[in-house]
Amino acid sequence: MSRIGRMVINVPAGVTVDVKDKVVTVKGPKGTLSQIINDRNINVKLDGTALHVERTAETKETKSKHGLYRQLINNMVQGVVTPFTRTLIIQGVGYKASMSGNKLVMNIGFSHPVEYVAPEGITLACPDATTVTVTGISKELVGQTAATIRSKRPVEPYHNYGLHYSDEVLVKKEGKTAGK
Repeated sequence: MSRIGRMVINVPAGVTVDVKDKVVTVKGPKGTLSQIINDRNINVKLDGTALHVERTAETKETKSKHGLYRQLINNMVQGVVTPFTRTLIIQGVGYKASMSGNKLVMNIGFSHPVEYVAPEGITLACPDATTVTVTGISKELVGQTAATIRSKRPVEPYHNYGLHYSDEVLVKKEGKTAGK
């Protein structure tokens, strides 16, 4: 049995979970999230303050989705209590970012500023000119938004100019050496 799939999800106080017709809805102080369970062999049962994700078949596809759905539901329960955050660092000479209303405006080495509008449910912030913070209750949406912003100017390997995650390890390549 899946090690992750058989773990119990503890529902904290102030969070309500509703399971109806293969749709799991989680409501908390920060918002509401829902997930559709697409596998007919996976059931979600609420037992007081504990959620159990169980499978009724032993097929390879059902086994692979067992842990996946358990983790997706767990991320929803965590997200409605404490939002997820992803931090991006802008590195380069003259590279900077600022907020203009709900738009993120980045000067990242192009002839024009790059603008990015945050999707619904995501909050963007610039604590300083070289840091961008992406915050939201959906872990999937936070990660996708951060990846989209990062793709505007990926890190180049020789000077490490570009956008990267704060916890990302950058490896700088050695440049060409002079001839003999």
